[in-house]
Amino acid sequence: MTKSTILIVDDEATIREVVRKYLELEGYRVIEADTGPLALQLLREEKPDLVVLDIMLPGLDGFTITRSLRGHSGSRPPTDSSTVPIIMLTARTQEADRVMGFELGTDDYVTKPFSPRELVMRVKAVLRRSITPTNGADHKSLEYGDLRLDAATHIVQRGTTPISLTATEFDLLWFLASHPRQVFSRAQLLEHVWGYDFYGDDSTVTVHIRRLREKIETDPGNPECILTVWGVGYKFEPPLS
Repeated sequence: MTKSTILIVDDEATIREVVRKYLELEGYRVIEADTGPLALQLLREEKPDLVVLDIMLPGLDGFTITRSLRGHSGSRPPTDSSTVPIIMLTARTQEADRVMGFELGTDDYVTKPFSPRELVMRVKAVLRRSITPTNGADHKSLEYGDLRLDAATHIVQRGTTPISLTATEFDLLWFLASHPRQVFSRAQLLEHVWGYDFYGDDSTVTVHIRRLREKIETDPGNPECILTVWGVGYKFEPPLS
């Protein structure tokens, strides 16, 4: 079985060494970058399966790298790794920074100081979401009107138009679409999609719901598929065409 490749991007050598040792003990192949430009170079050349990314970096910060990868910079992403899972590992603990990270498309957010074992656990969880759909679904695809989700490839299409989602965005949409018209609270979505060991808060769900609407809804301001049930949570309403 091919080992997953993890790219660690941090300008502190000690942090990279600790994370690398723990990941290598779990059998992962690890590559490292200490600057933003080097990180983009390795993303192009090595095509890692996941990135552990610091925010404060020489050259380009973590937000800029994420923005570039996810196509928010107004130009085409510099690699074909636009959906590579990203875990931010940073000393910036403000809620605004965490929300910004999720807005840009990161999959998880870990603050320093951190537990290396917890970080490895989160790496495993995010990689698991990027490879297979959650919740042990038996079916491999879902179709509602012109919306199609393929579990094997993580491809989402609206008509003939492909929609690029991160692993977590796909998992959230898959879970909701697998339970049409059923209402889930934010806490339930955190448990089912992110897992019981995720230490995020309700804003994590809110941000991902907003990003999904921006990608799959014709009018994100007046969604027809991903609906808010005020005071309760969210539900998926199958499109008619």
